[in-house]
Amino acid sequence: MDSLILACLISFISTLILTPFMIRFAHRFGFVDKPNERKVHQKAMPRIGGLAFILGTLVGLLFVTDRLQVDLRTTLFIILGALPLIIIGLIDDRFILKAKYKLLAQLVSAGIVVSSGLTIEFISIPFGDRVDFGFLSTIITIFWLVAIMNSINLIDGLDGLAAGVSVIALTTMLVLASGNPAAYGLVFAFGIPLIGSVGGFLFYNFHPAKLFMGDTGSLFLGYMIAVLSIVGLFKSVTMVSLIVPILILGVPIMDTFFAIIRRKLNRQSIGSADKGHLHHCLLKKGYGHKQVVLTIYGVSILFATAALLMTMSNLWLSLLLLFVVTILIQLFAELIGLIGEKRQPLLNLIRRRVFRKTTKMAMRSK
Repeated sequence: MDSLILACLISFISTLILTPFMIRFAHRFGFVDKPNERKVHQKAMPRIGGLAFILGTLVGLLFVTDRLQVDLRTTLFIILGALPLIIIGLIDDRFILKAKYKLLAQLVSAGIVVSSGLTIEFISIPFGDRVDFGFLSTIITIFWLVAIMNSINLIDGLDGLAAGVSVIALTTMLVLASGNPAAYGLVFAFGIPLIGSVGGFLFYNFHPAKLFMGDTGSLFLGYMIAVLSIVGLFKSVTMVSLIVPILILGVPIMDTFFAIIRRKLNRQSIGSADKGHLHHCLLKKGYGHKQVVLTIYGVSILFATAALLMTMSNLWLSLLLLFVVTILIQLFAELIGLIGEKRQPLLNLIRRRVFRKTTKMAMRSK
């Protein structure tokens, strides 16, 4: 335990020291994010802050690897899988690439991971023991990795947002992985330094931010969260192992899911950019920058709490909790306009029911 705390501190301090150098480097060599109609910031901002916490994580990882029993081969493959994302992220943070090139890098990274044998081989489901995916495990794993990478990338729209949500998700994963001896070493070896380094980065990234993590950071964060979820969650045989990682990553997954629905309804390309994401909707409602970020942190904590409760509940309580969470997500999405300001099917249904009930009561009173 002492070595884990020390690893976290080493990564935290390393990132604190490295980040100011990244700010100067970004300004000098043009790694800056210029404002436009979609973005919230009003001036050019350095945006390779992700490189600082990547290096900070590596420092902590080197320290803790010898102190935990980890599979060095899998560790090496995880590090190798991150390299294409770091390279394409740096190029994109400097020159702005098309989405197809970033997707290609994501597929290469996912391919490296699955080639190590790290795949989602089965899932436990209610009313049954488990479902083995067989040859589909590779496709499912690649899909999961790419989906989470893009989800974290999409929510990186406000100061401190992606970093804070990622820390909440990672912390929840560590809590759950602590009960899984088979995954403990690898998840903690990467997760503890990553939490420490991203925490150090938040000192510079929280509003008003001095720099952004850029695609270098958001792709790496999404990649690491997806990989660690496979090791620590999908590899464990639990009744709700399908739902728990999705709940832990509830905010980025919810934002991505409704973005796809919204763009389909508006007959837009799924890959097209818009200002309808979760943070954009809350800003439109009149919330301040910090208020929006802290609100989304709160939503992330609620998702994490629901995931933890689900692992401690029996089947029927888990299903009830899942139903309640699903209804609340839909209501929340409609209230803030995540699907579109005029698309409120559940709210309209509730309003009709309330109207009918009040009308009947009024007629009876007469």
